[in-house]
Amino acid sequence: MIGCHCEVCTSLDPCNKRLRPSGLLTWQGKRLLIDVGPDFRTQALRYGIDHLDGILISHSHYDHIAGIDELRAYYLHHRIPLPVLLSKSTYLDLKRRYDYFFQKRSLETSLPAQLDFHVIEEMRGEISFLDLPVGFTLYEQATMPVTGFRFGMFAYISDIRQYPDTIFDDLKGVEILVLSMLRQEASFMHLNLEEAIAFAKRVGASQTYFTHMSHEIEHAKVSALLPEGLHLAYDGLTLECLV
Repeated sequence: MIGCHCEVCTSLDPCNKRLRPSGLLTWQGKRLLIDVGPDFRTQALRYGIDHLDGILISHSHYDHIAGIDELRAYYLHHRIPLPVLLSKSTYLDLKRRYDYFFQKRSLETSLPAQLDFHVIEEMRGEISFLDLPVGFTLYEQATMPVTGFRFGMFAYISDIRQYPDTIFDDLKGVEILVLSMLRQEASFMHLNLEEAIAFAKRVGASQTYFTHMSHEIEHAKVSALLPEGLHLAYDGLTLECLV
């Protein structure tokens, strides 16, 4: 947090040094990025993300899309437009905010990222993306529609606040769940720690990892409070799942 000198912002524990939340998934030989926030350039350089096969965008809040211009580098290297999977509402919002992605290319203007949008029209179900079966479920964060994604027994649910009860049907059988959790106190925009624990228990995954944490979450202290099978994620965390 800019200008903050709390114990987390000044901590030497690398688990307390958090960039914007995102996920990199390798599945059936394909490399997929979930969300491309404003820290993406730093993340790509830090973790050697020199190739991507596709992008999945959960929603169009700044902290999940503001690195989208950095995707231009992949076109310059590989000359292939990047496929992007996203909901219709997110697509329309991107079209409004980043109109230059949708304009006809001209030699007289700068070349933006070249993206091939694949729009999800339904509220829940499964779609073929890059010949992979990707499950999806829509819910809301305040008034913003958000898409959660499922890949076999792995699911990524970020920025969740209001949700239909059918989400638990969509997540049935998930073994590893990544779930956003902001802080211990109540939040209008996110699940807090108590709510996230209850949500995770209802899903019943064998392992759940909380992400999207604020500087009010001190990694070691809050980790000690978690029930078995629940963990705090951290930058660079690698998970293995037979999806």
